[in-house]
Amino acid sequence: MKTVPLHQVHVQLGAKIVPFAGFEMPVRYSSDMEEHHTVRNNVGVFDVSHMGEFSVKGPKALDLIQKVSANDASVLFDGKIQYSYLPNADGGVVDDLLVYRYNAEEYLLVVNASNIEKDWNWIQSHNTEGVEMKNLSDDLCLLAVQGPKATATLQKLTAVDLAAMEYYTFQVGTMAGIDNVIISATGYTGAGGFEIYIQKEDAHKMWDAIFEAGKEFNIQPVGLGARDTLRLEKGFCLYGNDIDDKTSPLEAGLGWVTKFTKDFINSPDLKSQKEAGLKNKLVGFEMIDRGIPRGHYELCDAEGHKLGDVTSGTQSPTLQKGIGLGYVPTAYSKPETEIFVKVRDRLLKAKVVKLPFVKG
Repeated sequence: MKTVPLHQVHVQLGAKIVPFAGFEMPVRYSSDMEEHHTVRNNVGVFDVSHMGEFSVKGPKALDLIQKVSANDASVLFDGKIQYSYLPNADGGVVDDLLVYRYNAEEYLLVVNASNIEKDWNWIQSHNTEGVEMKNLSDDLCLLAVQGPKATATLQKLTAVDLAAMEYYTFQVGTMAGIDNVIISATGYTGAGGFEIYIQKEDAHKMWDAIFEAGKEFNIQPVGLGARDTLRLEKGFCLYGNDIDDKTSPLEAGLGWVTKFTKDFINSPDLKSQKEAGLKNKLVGFEMIDRGIPRGHYELCDAEGHKLGDVTSGTQSPTLQKGIGLGYVPTAYSKPETEIFVKVRDRLLKAKVVKLPFVKG
């Protein structure tokens, strides 16, 4: 198991450490519920340094990105970020990722921790143009400062005008006296905030500075448990749960980042699938009966016939009810459609809802 550079800090803070994606990671410091509300109402800090980062440079950098990713990276401008995914050759998804454009010949790809080696090998196998790639994953730390008080906290540490930064943009600037910090605004929690990329040797200094700046807002460290409930309330897919090597990106609702205006890996097959019509869809659902849906529970019709499976599920701390994602036949995918979650041989009533679960 690998550890993140701030591992000992998390241990000293009393975090419960669990294995996750090949790393020992803090899952919670106090309680998932408390940490969830901290981020929704205040400000919290996630250490997500397990994520992977690849530098992609050269005159053919964009060509490589266009070939391996489904979204159209040609629309990016300097300082813009794009959500995308890497399709495989069999109709599934290698990984979802973020594409950061520094300039026309330099990009940063941010990938999921569990897929760093797989993604690297996949992209390199298609790098026929000799694009310069560098795996920065072991050199960088990533701190996500999330919540409505994140801007006020971090603004104390930088001259970059954080309030003026638009969603899905980034800047490179000085923060907490550290140069060349990547400050980005993508916000996986949906609660607002910024992601701070720094060299691992600067991690302690940045962590301490952020907590000092956020003291007046009762800033707290937050673990992976609350990260999962926060992203689920926003209906965001998690690789390994809701999308994987075998799931169709179109059925997963990723049609909006699938651009058939260009050629990319497996684009003809995905285009044919779209034209033929989708058989299944990933939907959000809320429990009507009391109960918490969990991953791999069966989704059924009123007679108990299996429709699909829950891919992600939890008790929503904000809504105080069970919520989940799962694949169902398209005939059952319209909002307000009644479906049932099978819990220990009992069928508990639920309804399909429009995502996100938590608005705003």
